[in-house]
Amino acid sequence: MTGIAFVNYMYMRGVWVQTADTSTIYRYIGWFITIPLQTVSFYLVLSAIRKVPTTMFWRLLVAALVMLTSGYLGETGMLQPFLGFLIWVAAWIYVIFEIFSGQAGQIASRSGNKSLVECFNTMRMIVALGWAIYPLGYLFGYLTGGVDSNALNIVYNLVDFINTITFGLVIWAAAISNTSRR
Repeated sequence: MTGIAFVNYMYMRGVWVQTADTSTIYRYIGWFITIPLQTVSFYLVLSAIRKVPTTMFWRLLVAALVMLTSGYLGETGMLQPFLGFLIWVAAWIYVIFEIFSGQAGQIASRSGNKSLVECFNTMRMIVALGWAIYPLGYLFGYLTGGVDSNALNIVYNLVDFINTITFGLVIWAAAISNTSRR
């Protein structure tokens, strides 16, 4: 995930240097790769410990794709922007529900694996708090017009950097902790 985000942002940087503008499509290309990967990581982390229903994988993946597609369509004007925002937020809330109170959250809490529980808790805090900047950016940048697009891109890039790297490091730390106990 981190490598994908790095390559995408280096490309975006090159476009910005040449044009002084970063198109929405470039940001969403990175998000369409990294956000579904982060979302299904909940399933993958749980699957490393025990058998988990594949329906969880699909629910998380579809919610992430609905979230991103509606956001992109709303930001580009292919969908009424407020409707795109509402669908995006509803899909994000569904992901949050699933990882806190839904099947994924319940399996994690009953796992009895300290490394998994710590990893899972940190990952879901990133999705709940770290991802909050995206709908806020959409709201203030596209619905109210209160944020300059260059400032919004800087904020998005910084948050992507922090969220993606932190997410990867949390999973890596849990894997190291679990293998060192064997």
